[in-house]
Amino acid sequence: LLELVGLSALGERLPHQLSGGQRQRLAIARALLGEPRLLLMDEPFGALDEITRDRLNDELLNLWRRTGTTVLFVTHSIAEAVYLGQRVIVLAAHPGRIVADHDLRPLKGPENRCSREDPAIVAAMARMRSALGAAS
Repeated sequence: LLELVGLSALGERLPHQLSGGQRQRLAIARALLGEPRLLLMDEPFGALDEITRDRLNDELLNLWRRTGTTVLFVTHSIAEAVYLGQRVIVLAAHPGRIVADHDLRPLKGPENRCSREDPAIVAAMARMRSALGAAS
């Protein structure tokens, strides 16, 4: 699992010797130990800088492709949700309710691949932002 998350060379290090991104990858490896069919992730990259977050998004997609594990990913980042997701459910607060449900599979290439700058992806993000604004 350490190899799967790109940490095989760091297997002898203690947790305090790892960067924030490395700790997140280690947490993912631990979660995969039992070979779950469903992986629940609640804001796993929220405290990371943008470059590390983007890299871990790519690593999570590669991991998903290799394991086939279903991932339920909670994030406040519309861009992250659209980049990672096949389906994005947008929730509004007070009271919590679904305001939009987007199937992104038609916008993605093989293996859920897309570019963050693709006009169709940018348009999907705009629709989600609009749905959130209308629900406020």
